[in-house]
Amino acid sequence: MTDLFYKLRYHLSSNFPFAIYSKPGSSTITGIFQKDGRTDLRSDLTEEGFVFAPFHDGETLFIPARAADVVTGTVDFEIILKDSAVIPTNLIAKEDFEGMVSDALIAINQGQFQKVVLSRKLALDGSLDMEKTFKNILKVYPKAFRYCFYHPVCGLWMGATPEQLLHVEGKEMKTVALAGTQIFKEVQEAVWEEKERQEQKFVTDFITDSIGDFVTDIDRTEPYTFRAGNIVHIKTDISGRLKDVSKLKEVIQALHPTPAICGVAREDALKFILHKEKYDREYYSGFLGEVNCKDDRLNVVQTDLFVNLRCMKLEDGKANLYVGCGITEGSNPEKEYVETVNKAATMASVLTN
Repeated sequence: MTDLFYKLRYHLSSNFPFAIYSKPGSSTITGIFQKDGRTDLRSDLTEEGFVFAPFHDGETLFIPARAADVVTGTVDFEIILKDSAVIPTNLIAKEDFEGMVSDALIAINQGQFQKVVLSRKLALDGSLDMEKTFKNILKVYPKAFRYCFYHPVCGLWMGATPEQLLHVEGKEMKTVALAGTQIFKEVQEAVWEEKERQEQKFVTDFITDSIGDFVTDIDRTEPYTFRAGNIVHIKTDISGRLKDVSKLKEVIQALHPTPAICGVAREDALKFILHKEKYDREYYSGFLGEVNCKDDRLNVVQTDLFVNLRCMKLEDGKANLYVGCGITEGSNPEKEYVETVNKAATMASVLTN
């Protein structure tokens, strides 16, 4: 563990790219540290390494295994966490977001699209301790894909995403459809409204339709409630068998961006997002993870990619938090704003000075 965080500090001060991450349900931490500061290393996703891709515009960044050192450690440290975080009310931001949701509802009623995912960015000031914050993320969200990524092109990002974009092991593939958000309550089972169940169906149907050209034997579970920290979602597991393992890039392009972070119909929802959101998402709601990693134990090649949700960008001593929610017919602008506040409070609870 000491070696991992020593290399993190060294690479950050040297402006060398690196990724440190831990997979859902695992206490193992893996660090892939590029051996130099080159920023021109790219990939067509046919070689082994770690990828960090944007939502829409921007460079897809790649740390190739051939140009990096790999170090592993364990989540075996203690943390001191704040009980809760309070997100200050910004009336202008509230009005802007609720107005954007209202515009989306008009567009939905006009038949432009069925669903759109709208987001906003919150900047929280303070002299943040990056290392302590990342350790909090590692401990607090054991069921999520937790990561810290740095590259001179994009800066320093970290997060804990509950959503798998794609898992490939040999020819077997898995993905998930995730939608709906509620605060977790110990003594009360989540009850999902029609709006949330419909949103989940949009995501599930889109994914199964999108991968149909590349995957056979597609199977999906019934929707169920899935907990991520103090938030719960509706989740469906989807699996199948790749027709051609060399078509990994095409499968990813078919999936990204999913309705969980864009909308249905995808192109129309994307146009609305790019026109209405008053900021650049950058790598929020993009994807990241291992590509073509060799598993000698199973004698197969694995790819493990996740949607970049529940994430933040750290710069100049502040944290930029990114939060969004799915808008469908029946959405309430004020409730959607409150959902973004709840998500931001969950993320802000791990920030440490």
